[in-house]
Amino acid sequence: MTVTAENQATSLSTLLRTGSQAEHTAAEGSSFMSELLAGRIDEAGYAHFLGLLRRVYEALETAARALADDPLASAVIDPSIERLAAIDADIEHWGSTVVASPATDAYVARIQKSTSWGGLFIAHHYTRYLGDLSGGQAIGRILGREFDLDGAGVAFYEFAAVPKPKLYKDAYRARLDALPLDDLDRQRVLDEVKAVFGLNGGIFAEMTTYLDVYRR
Repeated sequence: MTVTAENQATSLSTLLRTGSQAEHTAAEGSSFMSELLAGRIDEAGYAHFLGLLRRVYEALETAARALADDPLASAVIDPSIERLAAIDADIEHWGSTVVASPATDAYVARIQKSTSWGGLFIAHHYTRYLGDLSGGQAIGRILGREFDLDGAGVAFYEFAAVPKPKLYKDAYRARLDALPLDDLDRQRVLDEVKAVFGLNGGIFAEMTTYLDVYRR
């Protein structure tokens, strides 16, 4: 782990965004995500993906409970944006699919390990929830349009407690920037964010192997 000049000169939120851009782009550029965003994944494929997301968020929100009083993690933990109940509501619409997933196993294990230090958990929380409040919104709109859902089955992408996502994300980043972390700690958080994007990419890569099964 090397502390760079960029680390020392920028806010934590900027460091996390710019320092993980390559990993973020690689994950988003997966064939599965490209097909999903193009509306070419069928109902069974999305149900499969949703089942994997459920496992991730169950682990993430269980970890949040364990770290509720942690001096670092508590700065970002917010029960009002949790997604597990929304995922369960969507599963009622799409159906339940249980598929073995080594990529998800690895992701869940990494989340569980992140409870060893609040800064590691922040990396997981930041990557998932700010992503949901950003690009995730586009996925919800695409699903609604392609499957003529009329609001059904996309609760995961709806944040009733966040009427203005930009304001929420700005406040979230401000809390990140106020964390009392030294340069080594900041680098450690960045390294974990990069790892999280890689774990997400692993799930997307795994889903890509099912494209011939799930293509519309």
